[in-house]
Amino acid sequence: MMKKWMLMLFAALLTVGLAACGSDKTSKDEEGASSSVGDSVDHKIVGIDPGAGLMKATAKVIDEYGLDDWTLVEGSSAAMTAALKKAYDKKEPIIVTGWTPHWMFAKLDLKYLDDPNGVFGKEETINTIVRKGLKNDLPDAYIVLDQFNWTAEDMAVVMNNIQAGDSPEDAAAKWVKDHADKVAEWTNGANKVSGDKITLGYVAWDSEIASTNVIGKVLTDLGYQVTLRQVEAGPMWTGVADGSLDAHVAGWLPSTHADYYEKYEGKFEDLGQNLTGTKLGLVVPAYMDINSIEDLK
Repeated sequence: MMKKWMLMLFAALLTVGLAACGSDKTSKDEEGASSSVGDSVDHKIVGIDPGAGLMKATAKVIDEYGLDDWTLVEGSSAAMTAALKKAYDKKEPIIVTGWTPHWMFAKLDLKYLDDPNGVFGKEETINTIVRKGLKNDLPDAYIVLDQFNWTAEDMAVVMNNIQAGDSPEDAAAKWVKDHADKVAEWTNGANKVSGDKITLGYVAWDSEIASTNVIGKVLTDLGYQVTLRQVEAGPMWTGVADGSLDAHVAGWLPSTHADYYEKYEGKFEDLGQNLTGTKLGLVVPAYMDINSIEDLK
């Protein structure tokens, strides 16, 4: 009887022990699965220029999704795309801040991570913003800027040619030459001038490099002496507000540049959208087995 009792006790203890081991294994497996994506990229998101609206939105994403152990790496648009291309060529994992339109979506097989909390917001437009008084001071430039409107496909042609090796000036000139009918719509009602000066600001995003060089070429052909000034987003909006810049065609609204829009509202004129269908978010190569920002937790 004693022997039977001892065998039953041993069996019970063995069952409990195995269950505990199994539970521990499951816990470790679950922990490993949830942390593998983060570990594979050192819990880093490769960003762009500090102060950019996209960076502010991504910082908000990190906060609202509870990604406390993640770091948003500051840099530039060029540095981000270089890091992405390097990882992509080696089929290595990487997470970057991205936006559409951008040439990288045509060159690489990429995907946005789902944003179930909607932190990045819905699709935005890119608006043309001009200084107060531009209509009176440079009426023909004002007409062109007011009528400037194109598509993401148009912009992609310029971006892809720059990526292929053309200078921004050459890529813009080629697009303007090949799309004379569309340019004629923008310049309809505008007279030629003789060396009037105009300064356009832009941020060093591939999309804005393309759009600003195109509109700069159109204004140059109209007779303007055009200066293109690369600045960060804050100085770009400040410059139009204080008159040191005449205009920019790079206002991402209503979310990305919302802070600047609200800060300087009343000190500039919004001529409305020049491109629709933009998108912001976290981007990964399609070969990565991850689909949502939630998966980064």
